[in-house]
Amino acid sequence: MNARVNDEPASVSLTEQAYAVLRDRLVMLEIKPGEPINEDRLRTELGVGRTPIREALKRLEQERLVVAFPRRGTFATDVNISDLSHISEVRRTLEPLAAAAAAERATAQDRTALTDLRSRLDTAAPTGDNTELLRTDVGVHRAIYGCVHNPFLEDTLISYDNLATRIWCVFLPRLSGMAGHVDEHVPLLTAIIEGDAKKASELASQHVIGFEQAIRALI
Repeated sequence: MNARVNDEPASVSLTEQAYAVLRDRLVMLEIKPGEPINEDRLRTELGVGRTPIREALKRLEQERLVVAFPRRGTFATDVNISDLSHISEVRRTLEPLAAAAAAERATAQDRTALTDLRSRLDTAAPTGDNTELLRTDVGVHRAIYGCVHNPFLEDTLISYDNLATRIWCVFLPRLSGMAGHVDEHVPLLTAIIEGDAKKASELASQHVIGFEQAIRALI
């Protein structure tokens, strides 16, 4: 995937742009677990200087997506399936909380955006491309998190969803029913749009539990 961060809106800092590109490559395992991060190559590819790359990598290290070793360099972290229980424990608490908060706090503009997103999901042609479906799943989650209007909670939610998505990616070739998992977002989005916090919370909980069960069935 080629992406020059200079193509991003000028209002977004070069560090933020580099961070977003690297984060999504790491999350989707386009940068493989354990793979070294070549800063010089990234600087050339993304069209930025050394500082934005290094600042982005510092943030990604805090989010457990990369790890730095003195005199060895920086590497994509491994994906440990044993972390599934810990990640799921956090998500079972925070995802329902976020969905309920989104239903209560979403602005009129938020609800319009979620309505458009729901329409695209509802009318999308069936696809067997699990990778693209997973990208859609990530996008829906991030859209919901934005409606919570709590930057601390949003950052935490994104961080744990990223870690969960990396586990998904490991099993993508063997996963069936991915389209159904993504389709679960339609009633969830409806509950948030309609301001039904209780329903949104219940659906988010079911979604997270379903993810864990689907992965455990393959372990």
